[in-house]
Amino acid sequence: MVEAAPFWHPRRHADRRPVLMARNRARSALRRWFEERGFVEVEAGQLQVSPGNETHLHGLAVSVRAPDGLVAQWYLHTSPEFACKKLLAAGEPRIFDFARVFRDRERGALHATEFTMLEWYRAGEPYETLMDDCAALLAEAARAAGSTMFRYRDRSADPFLPPERVTLQDAFARHAGIDLLATTPGGVPDRDMLADAARGVGIRVADDDAWSDVFSRVLVERIEPRLGLGRATILCEYPVNEAALARPKPSDPRVAERFELYACGVELANGFGELTDAHEQRRRFVADMDAMQEIYGERYPIDEDFMAALATMPAASGIALGLDRLIMLATGAPRIDDVLWTPMPMPQGPHPER
Repeated sequence: MVEAAPFWHPRRHADRRPVLMARNRARSALRRWFEERGFVEVEAGQLQVSPGNETHLHGLAVSVRAPDGLVAQWYLHTSPEFACKKLLAAGEPRIFDFARVFRDRERGALHATEFTMLEWYRAGEPYETLMDDCAALLAEAARAAGSTMFRYRDRSADPFLPPERVTLQDAFARHAGIDLLATTPGGVPDRDMLADAARGVGIRVADDDAWSDVFSRVLVERIEPRLGLGRATILCEYPVNEAALARPKPSDPRVAERFELYACGVELANGFGELTDAHEQRRRFVADMDAMQEIYGERYPIDEDFMAALATMPAASGIALGLDRLIMLATGAPRIDDVLWTPMPMPQGPHPER
């Protein structure tokens, strides 16, 4: 097999350059969109006390040596979320950040270890406003890239049509034949009930799978491939036990003010009506780190400065959008490396034993 030329080879760069220039135009258009609406661009520091506290989110550790020789372990952030929420607590009402973020154990057609996350926040505004933002930004990116249709593999979506809005409850019923909320009686996940329902529709379930594992498998195998076809999809109202950093929905405490944006079966964004209950957030973080310790044998510290800021942060909504994936769809690029100016080389050296 002949290896592909490196990205810096002039001939290969000439082939890649039209897509990279489309990326630049789209990024400029999105920045302009935010500035015209009174948002302030911020730059969150990449080194943080904690990379985040979600069970399956893996950070990259960095050793920092002080002049006196003292060594501390910090982390490259997996999202600018903690830093941005501190700025909300400081009084900034509308902010956005084109953040370079880092996630370990992620590499593939849709994943890169280092990538760009567009994150924005609205203080005092409902999370449904973010859904309207997403619809506008899809169209802005398409226009800037000179695209009339988003494409990924054999799927397509019109970025100029308003996204459909589908609840998790409806999506599980429609595409998997599962009554999702029935498996969380009183907001408490019943693992065996969901496992039995999943097995009943042909989903493989392992003996040691937790409720969240089964939920994710059904989502990935039966739901996500059917989202964002023809037009974008907003998948909303996640069960409250899958809320992450989102608050419960006042009209239905069984679900959280959380949604994800999909186009062409690809997840593009994850938005929240932000949780500001520091006690509840700590409980979730500890539970997730306990699960991470059990599964992966590691855990990350809790950013106590973030917890203090959360207690004074105003009601807000916030969202993170994968800029590179958005550019992929707008240009029809098959892999995330195709839209990165300087993609990382593949790891060299011996592979782990299988």
